[in-house]
Amino acid sequence: MKQIDRLAALGLFDARVPRYTSYPTAPVFSPNVGAPEQAAALAALPPDVPVSVYLHIPFCERLCWFCACRTQGTQTLAPVESYIATLEQELALLADVLPKGLRMGRMHWGGGTPTILPPDLIHRLARAVKAVIPPTDDWEFSVEIDPTMVDRDKIAALAAEGMNRASIGIQDFDPQVQAAIGRAQPFDITRDCVENLRAAGITSLNADLVYGLPYQDAARISDTIDKVLSLAPDRIALFGYAHVPWMAKRQKLIKEETLPDDLARYHLAELAADRFADAGFSAIGIDHFARPGDGLETAMRTGHLRRNFQGYTADTCATLIGIGASSISRLPTGYIQNAAATPAYTQRIAAGQLAGVRGHVMTDDDLLHARAIEMLMCDFRLDRQALGAEGAALDATCAAVAAQYGDLVDTTDDALTIRPAGRALTRIIASAFDAHKPEGVRYSQAS
Repeated sequence: MKQIDRLAALGLFDARVPRYTSYPTAPVFSPNVGAPEQAAALAALPPDVPVSVYLHIPFCERLCWFCACRTQGTQTLAPVESYIATLEQELALLADVLPKGLRMGRMHWGGGTPTILPPDLIHRLARAVKAVIPPTDDWEFSVEIDPTMVDRDKIAALAAEGMNRASIGIQDFDPQVQAAIGRAQPFDITRDCVENLRAAGITSLNADLVYGLPYQDAARISDTIDKVLSLAPDRIALFGYAHVPWMAKRQKLIKEETLPDDLARYHLAELAADRFADAGFSAIGIDHFARPGDGLETAMRTGHLRRNFQGYTADTCATLIGIGASSISRLPTGYIQNAAATPAYTQRIAAGQLAGVRGHVMTDDDLLHARAIEMLMCDFRLDRQALGAEGAALDATCAAVAAQYGDLVDTTDDALTIRPAGRALTRIIASAFDAHKPEGVRYSQAS
């Protein structure tokens, strides 16, 4: 049997499993965990341990059809300005409960389109955050950037507020692919954006690409990769397009017959990975790549790679405070998500309440499974010794995985390791250690 046939037989093209950017995953969250638990967990944070901060800016001038993120369209700045005022109110509420002296080791702005903000709002928002949670001396400030929605003045404002890493949305440079996903983005505009970021002193650039998009084929994705490599990014994220029109209604605008089939999609991912390896990038987990010496590559090489809602990260902060509509906080006690719809979020903040409306309190068993899944997703290796005595509870699952996947995994007294030939199945193998599988939830395909 050919290797691809064996992977297919084990579910590569049929299984729908979580991406495991958290454990448990968001569908497990309960409305029984909300603002009171959020306030208590925030108040109990140790003030001498830095935290990460995530701010969600849900607005876009255009709604890309492939995107499944929580976003909303706007053609004016009025709702954006109103939303910034609400973020400031949320920050004031956080200031009332956070311990004095708490500092911020990382901040990330995501969306939506954070670069929809004009310079004055960029300064206003960044300073509002820093007034409540001052940054550490070595903090990292990263922003998701749409090259069609940024200019030198916005970049200058972000740089002045401390941005030192930019994540550039590209997806694909082919005009037919772009038209099919509602995202026109000429290469020259992206190149100018990169040049302006470099000129502003931004030392770390990440490029986001997507495979499995409509009309993509080997020639088109190869041309996109040529263009991306000419931009000399430090990191690349290569995400598989998740076609979930039952959840993201705008994806119904994408004609399913234009999508690559399962085998073609798999070969697109393999082609891209090979090209990045040939260009000197190290593979990071299942879908990231980084140049040697980049912080992500160093974290992978030294065993400190982690996974959170933004994907793979070198972030060492144990706590992530989510701010804004739909943002999720990772706290020592578990997860809390803010109200997802902007009006519901705004209403709660205006009433003087924290915005958390659903979440999950972690048990000892959850913590064990979460660490095991993260090990597999980051290192392809479940280290039994690192899990301690509690790890014995996973022995039966390890044995079942070994029996099912044979020589695609390696089992010793110390570890369960996914061999390179089996790494395309990583999400499926990780799901074997998932003790929370809610009925009726449809995840994206594993390939």
